Amino acid sequence: MKFKMFSVVVGKDACIASCPFCVSGCKPNKENLESPKVNFRNFNIACNLANRSGVDTVMLTSRGEPLLYPDQITGYLEVLKEYKFPFIELQTNCILVEKNRDKYDSYLKKWYQLGLTTITISVVSNKKEINKRIYQPNSEYIELENLIKYLHEIGFSLRLTCVMCKGMMDNEQDIENFINFARENKVEQVTLRPVNDEYRRQSAHDWIEINKLSQAKKEEIRGYLDRVGTRLLVLERIGSVYDVNGQNVMYSLPLTKYTRDENPENGRQLIFFPDGHIRYEWEMEGGILL
Repeated sequence: MKFKMFSVVVGKDACIASCPFCVSGCKPNKENLESPKVNFRNFNIACNLANRSGVDTVMLTSRGEPLLYPDQITGYLEVLKEYKFPFIELQTNCILVEKNRDKYDSYLKKWYQLGLTTITISVVSNKKEINKRIYQPNSEYIELENLIKYLHEIGFSLRLTCVMCKGMMDNEQDIENFINFARENKVEQVTLRPVNDEYRRQSAHDWIEINKLSQAKKEEIRGYLDRVGTRLLVLERIGSVYDVNGQNVMYSLPLTKYTRDENPENGRQLIFFPDGHIRYEWEMEGGILL
């Protein structure tokens, strides 16, 4: 089997944010903050398989917030360094970094030396008040501009990944403002991804049904990017990459039944879980290799 991406799951499902569309929905507690033991024997098997597939990008991700498990991130990076993957990314809302720099500064600098190349920051807007409403309605949200500057100073490339929802990021003006914000702050990459409306906990499903983008809105946004940008790459079952006035922008396809391919030589992703299971499906339990 061959794969396009290699996702490595960090920690458990705990998260400090309150995103109503998220798979987690679990606040940190004594039990879920305990870092799970990693089966590194199987992790090496997964790394070997990813290498043999020609995977160039590893995504450190989570069912919750990976920054709650910084030592596990370090452990993964120490092993990944041996396999010489060109790009290693960390997907996070980055709230912990901005609110506790004293703790995370040494981690971030070590991760940079171990080969972490890109921090992918999850947002729903470039506007603080909208991000606050989704991520931290009961406390102050971070200053994105300050966070971006700080991470750039360490040396990381950055991607702003925007989960597009109705009334937050759903029209040409919103997209233009978001892209301009990224350009002004020298963010290397932008990903625009309509909120996924499949395979969610019930409360998230109910919220998504009200706040998801219509098909017409999705086509409007794609049409806008086609009109104002230059399409650079079309990545099968992943998305399209544009240059929009010098800003890298991807319009991402969601992980759904429509982005599956039954050809074993064309798997979308290889997924490693800390307990040692290696899968090629997030939600379908039958999609397992080990």
